[in-house]
Amino acid sequence: MTLATDSPATPATAAFSRRFYFTAWRWHFYAGLYVAPFLAMLAVTGLIMLWSAVLVGRDGEKAFTVTPAASQVLVSKQADAAVAAVPGGSLVQYIAPRTPEGAAVFRVNAGEASSMVAVDPYTGQVLGSWERRNALYDLADTIHGTLLIGDIGDRLIEIAAGFGVVLIVTGLYLWWPRDGKGFSSVLVPQLSARGRMLWKSLHLTVGFYASLILLVFLLSGLTWAGIWGEKFTQAWSTFPAEKWDNVPVSDATHAAMNHGGIKEVPWTLEQTPMPMSGSDAGASGLPDGQPVDIDTVIAFARSLGFDQRFQLAVPADDKGVWTISRDTMSNDSGNPVSDRTVHIDRYTGKVLADVGFAEYGPAGKAMAVGIAFHEGDMGAWNVALVTLFCLSVIFLSVSGIVMWWKRRPQGAGRLVAPVREPGPLWKTGAVIMVALSLLFPLTGAVLVSVLVIDLLVLRHVAPLKRMLS
Repeated sequence: MTLATDSPATPATAAFSRRFYFTAWRWHFYAGLYVAPFLAMLAVTGLIMLWSAVLVGRDGEKAFTVTPAASQVLVSKQADAAVAAVPGGSLVQYIAPRTPEGAAVFRVNAGEASSMVAVDPYTGQVLGSWERRNALYDLADTIHGTLLIGDIGDRLIEIAAGFGVVLIVTGLYLWWPRDGKGFSSVLVPQLSARGRMLWKSLHLTVGFYASLILLVFLLSGLTWAGIWGEKFTQAWSTFPAEKWDNVPVSDATHAAMNHGGIKEVPWTLEQTPMPMSGSDAGASGLPDGQPVDIDTVIAFARSLGFDQRFQLAVPADDKGVWTISRDTMSNDSGNPVSDRTVHIDRYTGKVLADVGFAEYGPAGKAMAVGIAFHEGDMGAWNVALVTLFCLSVIFLSVSGIVMWWKRRPQGAGRLVAPVREPGPLWKTGAVIMVALSLLFPLTGAVLVSVLVIDLLVLRHVAPLKRMLS
């Protein structure tokens, strides 16, 4: 299959195509200058997080194994042992073992410090403790989301992700088969080529295969970002607390359950207000007359179908609730359809809210699946694919720089960007790129600023014009 036509292109058509090609190439070049370091960083930290979760566990739980026995110690006894291991500690969270050989993990806070304690569920013995969210996974996660500089880092990454979409669109246009070439020129690299042409062929083929996955990763990552995600997409996709049938709600949202920049709450629930204990509201939950404590709540969770790894958050204050949760973004399971969050009144044991995947809106469902895929949580095939994808992104970032270096005249004191073709098509290309980038506010704002500076300043300052050409 080729894209060749039966009749040769007219000179006007050929000139039009050439101008558009060079316009796209110039946009691809400048977008790549900004995006490549960010994409490489995201790929490297993504690999660290992926394999840390596989080998050690997101919460460090895989570092411990136990010998299964006929019965387990009550969870309350396990919790007592965990709290006793942290002087002045108080119980915050319980994470059930994923397998019969796994340890139970408890989060225990002491003042501002937060520790994780592993306990053998069959003997009640403490196996070890460590500072919460202070492992290699968490360092990589913080770099991945904020560059260790908070909101500023988040915004810089959001801008890069928006330009990444520009990079994909222009890249696909540049590498689309033309001049009578078939798709084989894209699908299979020309390994017989040498020098810059070999790098170009490899960049073309790897980029073609990686582009669709990269778009999924960029969009799912952007939906966590502070502006496009939190202020726009997430805001209109948040699960409505009104569905909880007049249950009293707190001023706090589910985001309060996150730890710093680490995301632990399902995306569609993050901005939803938390319900409060202390009323007669709620649906049937724990049997009447039964005490509402960690053992009875765990037993109730099991009766609802929570098995293997799930999490239980302990009420934080007199208005707090028991929260049973399982979601793929927290590495609880490999099936996003099984996501479920249940809130229980700490006094009555009634169910104040029960939200599963079926109750999510379209965007919430897309994010539940997208984040699970993004994190490699959906099984061995997902881990292998994400690993290959991250390595491909690193290669694309490096090969783009290598191609520029090989193309750059020796000793040139300028960027040697692709030439700007004169004529109206440059403006057409700019309008297309601006329209695409304005889908993402921060990227659009930066792009418009760059265009204004280019038109009003750079074109009229000879040294700058030469350096950026």
